[in-house]
Amino acid sequence: MNTDRLQTLKQRYGIVGNCDALNRALEVALKIAPIDLSVLIMGENGVGKEVFPRIIHDHSLRKNKKYFAVNCGAIPEGTIDSELFGHEKGAFTGAVDRRDGYFTVANGGTLFLDEVGELPPATQARLLRVLETGEYIPVGASEVRHTDVRIVAATNVDMEKAIAEGKFRQDLFYRLNTIPISIPALRDRGEDALLLFRKFALEMSEKYKMPPVRLDPAAQQLLLAYNWPGNVRQLKNIAENMSVTAEQREITPEILRLYLPTTNTGRQIVPLTGAENEHSFEKERELLYQILFDLRREVTEIKRFVGMTSGTKSEPGQLPRTADTTYVDSNLVPVHPTAKTVKEEERNTYLAAEEVKDSEAAPETGRGVESLEEIEKNMIRKTLERTGGNRRLAAGQLGISERTLYRKIKEYGLD
Repeated sequence: MNTDRLQTLKQRYGIVGNCDALNRALEVALKIAPIDLSVLIMGENGVGKEVFPRIIHDHSLRKNKKYFAVNCGAIPEGTIDSELFGHEKGAFTGAVDRRDGYFTVANGGTLFLDEVGELPPATQARLLRVLETGEYIPVGASEVRHTDVRIVAATNVDMEKAIAEGKFRQDLFYRLNTIPISIPALRDRGEDALLLFRKFALEMSEKYKMPPVRLDPAAQQLLLAYNWPGNVRQLKNIAENMSVTAEQREITPEILRLYLPTTNTGRQIVPLTGAENEHSFEKERELLYQILFDLRREVTEIKRFVGMTSGTKSEPGQLPRTADTTYVDSNLVPVHPTAKTVKEEERNTYLAAEEVKDSEAAPETGRGVESLEEIEKNMIRKTLERTGGNRRLAAGQLGISERTLYRKIKEYGLD
C-alpha cells in the first residue's frame, strides 16, 4: 500500500505505530472494505479492535448507511435475542411494546458484533441463519423478516478451543471468518509502545495545560521490556495516571515501576539482539539463564515465606502474607512492595541476608553442568555487558533491586 495513504489513514483514526503486523492489518481492512463479505477481527483485550470495523464501514459501499456497534458480552443472555432481532408486544414479561432489533435498524449498513465469542448457543444458531439467508424471526413473532446487513465481528477468545469445548459453533465460525484480520498485541509491536506513550502524555498535557511527562532512556527500556497484558488500553491508563499524579516530569525506572502492576503473570525475558530468525545456541543458553535466574529468586522468596510462617498459627481472619505484599504492623494494611517504607528496608535487609544453597535449590550437578551460582553469575555478567555497565538498567532487566544487584556484583567479583 502507498505509504502516504497509510499515514493519512492512521491520522484520521488516531492510530499510532509502525510495526509490520499493524500495517498489514490496516492494508487488509482497506482492501476488503468494498467487498461485501463477513470479517472476523481477532486480538487480545485492549489492542484496539474496535477501530477496524469503523475503517471497513467508512471505506465500503455502505458508508452512507447506518453503523451499529454491539457488545455481545455486555448484554444479558435472556435479552440478547430481543436486542439483536427485536420482539413483538407481549412476547415476554415487560414487553409492553413492539421493538425493532439491531438487524432491523441497521438494514443496509454495517453491524459490528464485539465479543462475538460470548454469544449463547441459541443466539449463535439465529446469527448463522442471518448470515446464510438474510432471514430472521423477532422474538414472539411468526413472520420471517429479511435484512441486508454486513457483519463485522471481533473476539479475544481462542476460537479453536471454544469450538473444541462446544462453546461456539464451528459452522458459524467459518461463516464469520471469511476474512480474518489479526491485531498484534502491544508486546509484539516493538517501539510502538514508546510512540503511544508520548501520544497519550501529550494529549493529557494539551487537555489539562500541564507539562508532559517524559521517560528517561532507562525508563524507556523498562517500558519496552514490560509484558503489557492489558495492551494499549493499559498503557493509556498508566500514561494518564502518571501525567496527573507524578510529581516529576522526567520519569525514571523507579517512578515507572510504581505504576506497573506487580501481578503480571508473564515472564519478562529481555529480547536478545541480532537477527530474529538466526538460530543461536548462545541465545538459547541465555534464555535458560534468565529462566533459572528467576527460579532462584522465587525459591528465595518461598524460603523467606516459610521461615516467616513456620511455628506460628494464623489467627482467624488473618490476611495471608505473600511475596508481593507487606503488611504494616497491626493495622494489616497491604503496601505495594515498591513503596518507600521502613518495612521495605527491613525486607531488603532480610533478603540480602537470605541465601539459597545449591544443595537445597537443585540436585547435585554432574560434570559440565553449571550450578545455580554459576548461572546467576553469568546472567548478571551478560546483562551488565548488554547494558554497557548501566547497573540501574541491568537491575530492571533482571527484575531485582539495585541494592541486590550491587551485593551480587561484589559477591561474584564482577567489579
